[in-house]
Amino acid sequence: MTDSPDTPNPLTFGWEEWISLPALGLPAISAKIDTGARTSALHAYDIEVFGPSTAPKVRFSVHPIPGRNDLEIPCSALITDRREVTSSNGESELRYVITTALEVAGQSWPIEITLTDRSGMTNRMLLGRQALTDHISIVPTERHLQPELSHDVYHSARVRQAAPKRALRIAVMSREDNYSTRRLVEAGEARGHSVEVIDTTRCYMTINALAPEVHYDGQRLPRYDAVIPRIGASITPYGTAVIRQFETIGTYCINGSAGITASRDKLHAHQVLARHKIGMPTTAFAASPKDTSNLIGLVGGAPLIVKLLESTQGKGVVLAETTKAAESVISAFRGLRANFLVQHFIKEAAGEDVRCLVIGGKVVAAMKRTGADGDFRSNLHQGGQASIARITKPEREAAVRAAKAFGLNMAGVDLLRSDDGPKVLEVNSSPGFEGIERATGKDLVGKLYDEIEQRVRPGPVPRRKRPG
Repeated sequence: MTDSPDTPNPLTFGWEEWISLPALGLPAISAKIDTGARTSALHAYDIEVFGPSTAPKVRFSVHPIPGRNDLEIPCSALITDRREVTSSNGESELRYVITTALEVAGQSWPIEITLTDRSGMTNRMLLGRQALTDHISIVPTERHLQPELSHDVYHSARVRQAAPKRALRIAVMSREDNYSTRRLVEAGEARGHSVEVIDTTRCYMTINALAPEVHYDGQRLPRYDAVIPRIGASITPYGTAVIRQFETIGTYCINGSAGITASRDKLHAHQVLARHKIGMPTTAFAASPKDTSNLIGLVGGAPLIVKLLESTQGKGVVLAETTKAAESVISAFRGLRANFLVQHFIKEAAGEDVRCLVIGGKVVAAMKRTGADGDFRSNLHQGGQASIARITKPEREAAVRAAKAFGLNMAGVDLLRSDDGPKVLEVNSSPGFEGIERATGKDLVGKLYDEIEQRVRPGPVPRRKRPG
């Protein structure tokens, strides 16, 4: 009599076997078989609950190789129960219970697992009765009766390629309830992640060498898998200090504090572009009123642009069409003790620019922005119109190089089309999604989450050198 198609092939286990938990990103783990225990147990630490109360998740880390604390596999799963478990030495512990697939010899079936600290145990996994279905027989005097696996898998690129898309805990640093913030929350939660909006100005920090922390409204913020900074220009210094603190903790930030700081200061930004030999409009900066005429001459004379160093959304940007007008604007800005720069006006751009959205070192979308009638500025906040744009290879390369120059994994790079090639006008470290998603019809927030999910997957760990 043959087994029915639904009946798994019989398996024989010894007292120790190699198993896989693919949904947790654990392709090889040594398990002790214990028929005296009802539920299986997995070594876990940094156990933390997150997500909505209606469907709570648990996040935890695993050291799958005994003695190799440098190899850490982050995991997450839905909580199916929380129950009191009594160990063999009589101690009781309240543990979270998850359900995941166990894989052995090409067969797979769901098992319950409790999470507990097994760092002192030789085997990081214990298989109890519930996991040992009817088609498994036990030979307690033998071990490794099933195909042997190897911890070597954790030292290869396969560990990243095979890592599952686990649920992440993500913080969006934002003070505004706008389209971009809402899209980041909605798109992240649609993928099963927990996304929390954090008001940057309500964060405060504990700065020390052993346990740096970020606090919020009287409580320490939890560990986040990733932080998406959307810091307003008015709070750049404090906002980047908070991002630096997350970087110190070791949290992955989609954009780092140094890149945000450099991109916000227009003088600093143009110096970065110049250092990397990226095309941009000729720009000049000076502090002395005596240098006004020479300053104008350095950018080729009028017409020219006078721009505040920390202007945003087209505010603080003035077109001076004559030398006299330029001198008046410069004099007025200096009278206000404002920091500004003077820039060559690219007439052939005709009030249009191209916004390239760069994510993960690739241009994922581009739109053309056209200024309102009579306005040289193309910013959408100033009444400009957006439409999908086809960009050239030099434009694509300029956008990617500009984002890379600032170390930004997400950037809105604004280009002007001049007679001698693309000129980078600005690199925005907190680009909005509304205009470009509507103009292109693309799910660009989804592209950002693709990048985050790829970045927070565990990578291969180098083998330890043998003493010789």
